[in-house]
Amino acid sequence: ELVLKVRIQTPNLRENDFIEIELDRQELTYKELLRVSCHELGVNPEHVQKIRKLPNTMLRKDKDVARLQDFQELELVLTVSDKNLLFRVPTLSEQSGYNKKASELTY
Repeated sequence: ELVLKVRIQTPNLRENDFIEIELDRQELTYKELLRVSCHELGVNPEHVQKIRKLPNTMLRKDKDVARLQDFQELELVLTVSDKNLLFRVPTLSEQSGYNKKASELTY
């Protein structure tokens, strides 16, 4: 397996962590990279404008993907200007483990 670090390009967010994905070395294609990355990040592949190998290289074809090394950092650059349409961060009350009564306690 090839392990890559992938994130969505969001320059306006303070925290934009990478996730690690695994690709089968027998299937190192641009299409497979796009499919796995979008699945793991919850993004529609139709909204991806390009895949960037950081800091400044655009991936365009299967040969580019075949040259990737373990733990290289990639970004999905989205075509939609309002990225909130693609995914939404849950509010505090929607997150698991949130206790409304505990949040209302006063000391």
